[in-house]
Amino acid sequence: MSLLQQDSPEIDDAALGEEFTKGSSHVVWTAAIATVLVTLAIGLYVMAGTKPPALTGEVERVWAHPMHTETSGVDASGASVAKEGFDQVLVFARVKLHNQTDKPLFLREILTNAKLDDGIHSSYAAIPIDYERVFQAYPELASLHSNGLSPSTTIDAGQTVEGTFVSAFRLTKDQWDARKSLDFTLGIQYQPNLTLTPTVAVIEQ
Repeated sequence: MSLLQQDSPEIDDAALGEEFTKGSSHVVWTAAIATVLVTLAIGLYVMAGTKPPALTGEVERVWAHPMHTETSGVDASGASVAKEGFDQVLVFARVKLHNQTDKPLFLREILTNAKLDDGIHSSYAAIPIDYERVFQAYPELASLHSNGLSPSTTIDAGQTVEGTFVSAFRLTKDQWDARKSLDFTLGIQYQPNLTLTPTVAVIEQ
């Protein structure tokens, strides 16, 4: 009887150890499964919350027209004034834009951005009436004339639009040629801005 009494605690301890080991194994597996499930849940939440951009686009063509301009030497009343000269670069860009949403999108501005040694120079795209005036003032640019893209264009749901806009920089040709980069920023009402970087070469016209 004493032997049985002496052996019983050892058997009980062994059984207890085995059960403890089994219990620990279950805890480890449960924790691993829980971790995987939480990771998947977070991933699905992030994916669900990541929306595609409302507007996508591409730059199809870019032209630059450096020019030296002199004032007429006559003021609005017809009196003679000293002539003034200045250099400028007209930058034309033709873009294609696509509305990926089920609602209309409203452009509010278009900026052309040129990075130079002294920083970024930005110029607003001309409104439609000024776009047409450019070709009246400089008939030699007639080959660049096409349907203009207004900086205040409305793009309907699912619609794709194409158009050309022009911006002007008070730069010399050498300054323009030394630019480090060129891109276009489209401001969209109630949406993040869309920046388009051309992958095509800039054609000097």
